[in-house]
Amino acid sequence: MDFMLQSKVWNELVGKLGRLPHALLLHGPAGVGKLALAERFARLLLCERRGEGAAPCERCDACRWFVAGSHPDVRYVEPEALARYSPGEEDDDGEEEPRPKSKPSTEIKVEQIRALADFIYVGSHRAGSRVAILHPAEAMNATAANALLKSLEEPPAAAVFLLVSHRPAGLLATVRSRCVAVPVPIPEAGAASAWLAQQGVRGAARWLAFAGGAPRRALEYATGERGAAVERMLRALAAGEAAALGAVQEREDLELLAEILQKLALDRAFSALAGQAKYSLGPGGAAGDARAWLAYARAMGQDRQLARHPLNPRLFACALLAGMPR
Repeated sequence: MDFMLQSKVWNELVGKLGRLPHALLLHGPAGVGKLALAERFARLLLCERRGEGAAPCERCDACRWFVAGSHPDVRYVEPEALARYSPGEEDDDGEEEPRPKSKPSTEIKVEQIRALADFIYVGSHRAGSRVAILHPAEAMNATAANALLKSLEEPPAAAVFLLVSHRPAGLLATVRSRCVAVPVPIPEAGAASAWLAQQGVRGAARWLAFAGGAPRRALEYATGERGAAVERMLRALAAGEAAALGAVQEREDLELLAEILQKLALDRAFSALAGQAKYSLGPGGAAGDARAWLAYARAMGQDRQLARHPLNPRLFACALLAGMPR
């Protein structure tokens, strides 16, 4: 399982059981298994046979409910865009609330934090812990973060907050200061490649390099529609600027194009400066071009954010390609 790629971090989490803090902040690059660690640790906290070992038993009612997404003492707090079902979010007739027809929000809103407070300050259904998983924590807007701060400052008994963050600097400093930080690093490349191979990924090392060493992200890139889109875009870029422009059909392609161009630029710069690429996206440039490629990579980082706004895909793709160093 992917959480075993972070066995050292897992052992660190288990070691905190003797004096468990009320809030943990698991932080590190996206796709390294932070959420899997948080979920497994939550399952261990709720396991009704926890005394039998340093892992959830997988057999008790609590473990089975957690896997089924129906444990009454756990809540996920995530942006609507992630669309995860959280236990208890049902209407009075026992049916799940319908999802809104508008575009799902990418923020964690203050209403979600207030609803979490209602859960945290009510007694446990199983006479144990109550666990809240916030993912990604930096998605909280300022109002939501300040609302959470009140619960972190005066946490109720047996309540545990597990904050999962790809960018902890995006959190309020006051929120960070009330959590015990648990860094989750990029796992060892050999173990990550072996895990990807077990998932049926062909060319695991290549996809792992493209994902910057993050195995979960590599799996996302290598499979399904996402992987097909990456392959299509890479082939188009290799064929030339006109083909790359033609590969952009919809607005959803823009962020992927900007990401690939950014990684391509960084590979050119890294190869020129250090003789080694990071993302395995082709040969490097001359040493004199490194500064231009780094400037282009920074511009692509900004354009990846802009690509989420309503834009003309063809015009925006043309602008991305036009800025590439020749």
